[in-house]
Amino acid sequence: MQLFNTQSGQVERFVPNDNLVKLYVCGVTPYDTTHVGHAFTFLTFDILVRHLRSLGVDVTYVQNVTDIDDDILRKAKEVGMDWRALADRETERYRQDMRDLNALDFDHFVRATDHIPEIVGLSERLVANGHAYEAKGNLYFSVASDPDFGKLSHLAPPEMLPIANERGNTPDDPNKRDPLDFVLWQAAAPGEPTWDSPWGPGRPGWHIECSAMATRYLGNTIDIHGGGADLVFPHHEAEIAQSELATGEQPFARFWMHVAMVDYQGEKMSKSLGNLVIVRDVLEHYSADALRLYLFSNHYRTEWEFQDEAMDDWSSAAADLREAADFPAYGIEQEVDVAPFRERFHNALEDDLNTPAAIEALREIGQAILEAPEEDDVRDAQDTLRSLGDVLGLTLAQ
Repeated sequence: MQLFNTQSGQVERFVPNDNLVKLYVCGVTPYDTTHVGHAFTFLTFDILVRHLRSLGVDVTYVQNVTDIDDDILRKAKEVGMDWRALADRETERYRQDMRDLNALDFDHFVRATDHIPEIVGLSERLVANGHAYEAKGNLYFSVASDPDFGKLSHLAPPEMLPIANERGNTPDDPNKRDPLDFVLWQAAAPGEPTWDSPWGPGRPGWHIECSAMATRYLGNTIDIHGGGADLVFPHHEAEIAQSELATGEQPFARFWMHVAMVDYQGEKMSKSLGNLVIVRDVLEHYSADALRLYLFSNHYRTEWEFQDEAMDDWSSAAADLREAADFPAYGIEQEVDVAPFRERFHNALEDDLNTPAAIEALREIGQAILEAPEEDDVRDAQDTLRSLGDVLGLTLAQ
């Protein structure tokens, strides 16, 4: 299989170790409901897992939820809810949205607040190794202590700070030695939830939680680490630095996969801009199969714009596939041969998860079934259609 590795900037051959794949995907911060951009990211990895498992590969799939965060605390205050109640509600909404989209269950679905001991332990190792420092109850990672910082994003130091500042960094924090240093442990603030630590009461920083949970469930080196393209810097860059320096092992991840952003109405779809297409709203009018087909008519590394009117076309495509799968198979003459399409489907997914080409091959199987003479045997073709449809997460049901 060929996959694009963000760290190398190239498509590389991906080979499982001993037929095992350890996959970690950065999940949601649960303060609002699932939008189509989320679905594009998380269903990309759903298809990757389905494909690998269809080949007999043993995949352990871990996804986290950041259930304590500045945004959750802000949103909880806005709506007058307890922060944990809000996080629990939105986490369950996300889980239900994924079920409604026929996503596989994760092997481990892990919450940051359930892993405080691991977060503290990893942070203590960074202090002991000279890569972290405490100031007024806050613990910071020292970027200057890592000469390899930037090896994922390949950003020059002057480029890093503006991007980090857009994504939660506080450059004017007087406790920092360097504006790029990031928080491992945040000192308690009035009215906020806290946990105990060697540096006093507080809560974990954003980046350290994923390092702690990934290593807890998958070990010090994982095979594939994934997420949205907006996480490359600083989140995933920080994960590499703190993980490798805390454990002393490299690489933290063999492959880094990042899914492109989805635009809507001319801008990136995001909670901050408010231009969201909510998954549950789409599913009120269209099937999960139709939405999946539309999403993955786009390659996961290509930024694209969601068009409301396109859903009608993909709803018709889903109906055609469903009709082909359910077509009464009475013929006993020549068997409809779809082996070339099956091979094209497989080769497409092996080629950096080329779902547009895979969908085209799937539609040609459906067309071959529907256009076959009535006396021809389409049963094997239908079995192939259902099997390959399942790899794309399609139910081929009403």
